[in-house]
Amino acid sequence: MERVFFFAPFYESIIESYNAELYIKGKVNVKKKNFIIHYLPTMFRTRKGMHEYMMETYSELHFNAPNRYEQEVKASMGTTKGFWEADGRLMEHFHINLYSSTLLYDKLLSPLASDARKYYTYFVDSIIGDSHNRQYKIRFMPKNRSYQLVGGYMIVSADVWSIREIRFSGRSETFRFTNLLKMGEVGEPDEFLPVEYDVTGNFRFLGNVIDGSYVATLDYRDIRQRKPAHMIRRTGSKYDLSGIYKMSAVPDAYRYDTAYFNRLRPIPLTPHEQELYHNYSQLRDSVPTKKRKVIWGQFGDALIDYYTVDLNNYGRLRCSPLINPFMFGYSALNGLSYRQQLRYNRLFSGDRRLQIAPGAGYNFKQKEFYWQVRSSFDYYPRKGASLSLEFGNGNRVYNSAILDELKDIPDSIFDVSKLRLNYYKDLFLTMRHRWEIVNGLTLDLNLSMHRRTDTAKGKFTVIDSGTSPTSEPGEPSTSPEVDTDVLDKLPHVYNSFAPGIRLSWTPGQYYYMSGNRKVNLPSKYPTISLDWERGITGVLPNSNKYERFEVDFQHTISLGLMRDFYYRLGWGAFTEQDGIYFIDFANFRRTNLPTGWNDDFGGVFQLLDRYWYNSSRKYFRGHITYEAPFLLIPHLNKISQYVLNERLYFGALFVPRLKPYIELGYGIGTHIFDFGFFAGFENWKYKEVGVKFTFELFNR
Repeated sequence: MERVFFFAPFYESIIESYNAELYIKGKVNVKKKNFIIHYLPTMFRTRKGMHEYMMETYSELHFNAPNRYEQEVKASMGTTKGFWEADGRLMEHFHINLYSSTLLYDKLLSPLASDARKYYTYFVDSIIGDSHNRQYKIRFMPKNRSYQLVGGYMIVSADVWSIREIRFSGRSETFRFTNLLKMGEVGEPDEFLPVEYDVTGNFRFLGNVIDGSYVATLDYRDIRQRKPAHMIRRTGSKYDLSGIYKMSAVPDAYRYDTAYFNRLRPIPLTPHEQELYHNYSQLRDSVPTKKRKVIWGQFGDALIDYYTVDLNNYGRLRCSPLINPFMFGYSALNGLSYRQQLRYNRLFSGDRRLQIAPGAGYNFKQKEFYWQVRSSFDYYPRKGASLSLEFGNGNRVYNSAILDELKDIPDSIFDVSKLRLNYYKDLFLTMRHRWEIVNGLTLDLNLSMHRRTDTAKGKFTVIDSGTSPTSEPGEPSTSPEVDTDVLDKLPHVYNSFAPGIRLSWTPGQYYYMSGNRKVNLPSKYPTISLDWERGITGVLPNSNKYERFEVDFQHTISLGLMRDFYYRLGWGAFTEQDGIYFIDFANFRRTNLPTGWNDDFGGVFQLLDRYWYNSSRKYFRGHITYEAPFLLIPHLNKISQYVLNERLYFGALFVPRLKPYIELGYGIGTHIFDFGFFAGFENWKYKEVGVKFTFELFNR
């Protein structure tokens, strides 16, 4: 295994690119089902009286190092549509670089990784062949029960220490699978590539049981091995990776053309498979399809599944299910919330693209409905140039007059839990022009307009603690430190008209060109952004004057084997205030709707009361997050198998009256849900604990 570990990184990158013909044949058997199966996103629609289904696809597969696959389906046929996605991620089982440190798009830790000995135990099962052609069958087993680890065996060639065959088994909460890969012959061009796949799986969810089996063959051509570094001649920017990245759209190739597919099929059908096709043809031809039934069937799909509406020459509309319990989320701060989203795309000549994305959500604790429409038109994609328009309702905030009154309350009696503030509803419109000046340096020119309406008609109260002689304990009373006469005389509707500039710079920005479209890739260096906005009076009635500056600095450092370290620093301030204005920062704001595992990668405060986001004209904050698949849970074997990733959170905020606010957290991510536990501290004193919970099943 020492020799296998030594050669694996070299074999991982030895192939630069290839083209191949990929044939996949799959069968599924619905052993048990109930009504729940019709409400599972990504699940294909079963037919009454049918339990076995099959499908075949023939594709052109193009690979470019390090791990980019482009698959274009040329033909397909079968007894149903879409059962490939019964688990939502089946195709990744046929896109495997065996020598990579991770498998299935970074979901599994490979037993061939350089430090895999921390997680796997190896032993020789048997020795195959004579001294001139010796091979070792080596079994590997995970040391801990985890969904990131697999068990199985590999057959290793003793001469070049390459893998000839590998079989590994893994599982999630709903899916168990076994994948068998057979590699090309030693000395042949496809020696380091899989030539055959044999995948079996079992899907179980709330009484539904589905078995699946899939076989695949690859016929390679144009295999190119990577040249030594001193022989590679670069042209253009060293950050342009267009030569190893490529993407293209996959057309809808579903067709029922037996004669055509018979000419393509490299593996003949078994008698049982021929019988499945025959039975399906008879059932399809004998059962008349009622128009009303088709309409209701399509409507049912829209309720329970992600679906795409093809508008012919007018683009495509991507919709999330109308009834989807996995769009709910819960946190101690925001309570229960729900979200829904749509996405419209249309491509034009020159890779120009129009996107429109409406979204809506409801927060049950605050009893607030949120909606917004985001749209953008990439008119010069080679330079990242776009025009965007966004409108909707934003977070409710209070104005600076209340802030001025609150600052007079002594710290000794100030208690944010006893404040009843009049928040303003927000209706906003933002126009933006984006342009990439040079690689990694982006300039945004913004124009924002807000209309804020008072929800409490200027009333401001404090819940009395019982010390006031004029009120009973616990009853609301007007605070003697707050001049309510001033608040009552204020207008109840405010507008703002504010141009702004945002400058963002990422050094060492790698990218590739997909046609005329520039697609940015992660950089090894941090991203820094400067944000400026100035409110102008006189353009709209009751408009306010202010100036806002914000600086944001964030960086993600990959530590290998699915481990990441992230830090983020931010500062912001309102200056040159004149009259009434609203403290509403761009980078430091609360989130009211459910966000999953990638919620700014830990760049938010989970327990911070909504008051504090608008409590100061300036702020400074910092966040640190560490993510890894094995932190605390591996020591608890009974539950370690359910955890995909673990995180440690640290966040600090400095504003007046909070010097500092500190939040510590621990989170776990699973296939079904994400869960986090957080503790908050104000001014170095313990304040509270809380949790965050979001569904992730079928959303990863």
